[in-house]
Amino acid sequence: MNNAELLLQQDQQHIWHPLTQHQLYPKATLIKKAKHIWLETQEGKKYIDAISSWYTTVYGHCNPYIMEKVGSQLKELDQVIFAGFTHKPAIHLANKLIDILPDNQKKVFFSDNGSTANEVAIKMALQYHFNQNNEDKNTIIAFENGFHGDTFGAMSVSGLEVYNGPFKEIDIKVIRIAVPNKENHQQVLSELEKHLKNNKIAGFIYEPLVQGANAMYMYQKQYLEQILELCKQYNTITIADEVMTGFGKTGKNFASEYLETKPDIITLSKALTAGVVPMAITSCSDEIYNAFLSNSTTTAFFHAHTYTANAIGCSAALAGIEVLLKEETQKNIQDIIASHQAFDKTIKIHPKVKETRQLGVIYAIDLDLEISRYGKERQKIFDAFWEKGVYLRPLGKTIYIVPPYVIKEEELQQIYTVISDVLEEI
Repeated sequence: MNNAELLLQQDQQHIWHPLTQHQLYPKATLIKKAKHIWLETQEGKKYIDAISSWYTTVYGHCNPYIMEKVGSQLKELDQVIFAGFTHKPAIHLANKLIDILPDNQKKVFFSDNGSTANEVAIKMALQYHFNQNNEDKNTIIAFENGFHGDTFGAMSVSGLEVYNGPFKEIDIKVIRIAVPNKENHQQVLSELEKHLKNNKIAGFIYEPLVQGANAMYMYQKQYLEQILELCKQYNTITIADEVMTGFGKTGKNFASEYLETKPDIITLSKALTAGVVPMAITSCSDEIYNAFLSNSTTTAFFHAHTYTANAIGCSAALAGIEVLLKEETQKNIQDIIASHQAFDKTIKIHPKVKETRQLGVIYAIDLDLEISRYGKERQKIFDAFWEKGVYLRPLGKTIYIVPPYVIKEEELQQIYTVISDVLEEI
């Protein structure tokens, strides 16, 4: 037994992988290292990471500049409790984020991951009203088929049965509304206002313009704008879940920049630290923050994590933002958008393609086939891509690309060619 086989045997003995039915798929792929856009297995085979490892490594794996900054930070400060202490990386990161977030965002709260960022946001919305003696405002509005995370609050406001089905009876109070479109937007607004008039709604959480886990479903900004304006009229806290969309993926730094009405709260993770270490941020307006200030500790926000504002994570995030704002990175994003648009002209007329859609570097193809989300047919498509040297992770019948911004044109063309070839085979 060689070293790779031994490692995989130990993996099967002791590791429980996420989103995996181990009885059907007991064997994981052993990745040895990653660089730029490439994943390399223990056997030395290389694969293009066409989804930036769940939308995190957008500046490329082991980006040299980010690694240099993280390395320097490791020599100075690793971790210190953030209750009562602070440090330079956290302060600099907060300042840099406030500079590029929508201008109503004034405070940042650190946590560990995207689910927790949304958990924090939900708690902020609920306690905001509680602190003002509006305890009846205890319900959250959310879109159907949205996804906001796996922890209980975040899972409760998510609308995908595959994730939260077994836990329905212990959800927080949530009302779901349809995602607005050309046909239903007036009905959605009417239904929303009916709920808002009941004076029970604390907040509205949404993925701006793109529902990531819902197979990259995209919707128009004007309909979301109407919803946000209505929420403002009824003093309902609006929460933009930018965990997936944040940091350039939609063609702007944040999807919320496409809208005139800005959210009260924004949640960030994934590309925040460029995939280097786990970290999340929930930002908010002064109005939200001020509702927690008083002479009594009972109105304070009692939510804390051991690794809150970890100095290594802050350094990675700060370096990542610097890379994002570089002229070269912004040009690369626009080049990817143009390449997607050129590919779309040919692939959308393929007989096996039902629909295509794009926002920024996010590009999705719906196949005109009946394929379940995690079924065997979907697995066959995944395997076909992998055999041809590209890591794509279809969501049922939807193939999507979210490439690292450092990808070269010839590497993008390799992804497109593999997709075209697989469509001919399936």
